[in-house]
Amino acid sequence: MATKVPNSSTEQNVGEIFSRSEQFIEKYQKHIIIGVGAIILLVVAILGVRHAYLIPKEREAENAMFRAEDLFAQNQYKLALGGDSISYIGFEAIVDQYGFTKSAGLAKAYAGICYYKLGDFESALKYLKDFDADDNMISPAVIGLIGDCYVDLAYADQSNVDQGKVEQGIDYFNKAASRADNDLLSPIFLKKAALAYESLGNYKKAVETYSLIKEKYSNSLEGSNVEKYIDRAQSQVK
Repeated sequence: MATKVPNSSTEQNVGEIFSRSEQFIEKYQKHIIIGVGAIILLVVAILGVRHAYLIPKEREAENAMFRAEDLFAQNQYKLALGGDSISYIGFEAIVDQYGFTKSAGLAKAYAGICYYKLGDFESALKYLKDFDADDNMISPAVIGLIGDCYVDLAYADQSNVDQGKVEQGIDYFNKAASRADNDLLSPIFLKKAALAYESLGNYKKAVETYSLIKEKYSNSLEGSNVEKYIDRAQSQVK
């Protein structure tokens, strides 16, 4: 195949392009140097902040979490939340003081659980809804606990059950089951959703949800005896 020889017009165009590039660099050389220098300084500053400030703060938060988690394990939820104001801080202060750290993110989940255990469901919701994680264990558990909060709030006044909150709880139970998608957590939350449907008198949806446990999670603890719940709900369907 013959090699195409560039004509003089093409060579002239290429020459003009290189000439213009050289002129541009020559004209704006100072600006380019300043721009590159600014980028280098920004990178150095970010690395400096990370090593001089962020990493030490992360370690401080981890140390604070250690004591709070120990109290949580002992079911001392008030102390785990608020600390003793002298020698250690609690989950709430960790969230406030170290909000940009990984530990603070986990502290939100702990704080929400503590408030739930103490019966303060509104405060629990505030922290649980602010928690953000992408996994199939902790995140679904937190989402499911949000559902528990709504259902418990709905039944706070037994004489006036808030059906809207029950329905919100069901939505979170189903979302938690979907997010987990495993034999350990999913059937637990599906069962909670089915029981909530029954409490609303929606037996058809209860049967559908119990049946989902049977179909997808038959090897789970909930799946081993779900037939009796299906039969119970089915007997109420009209």
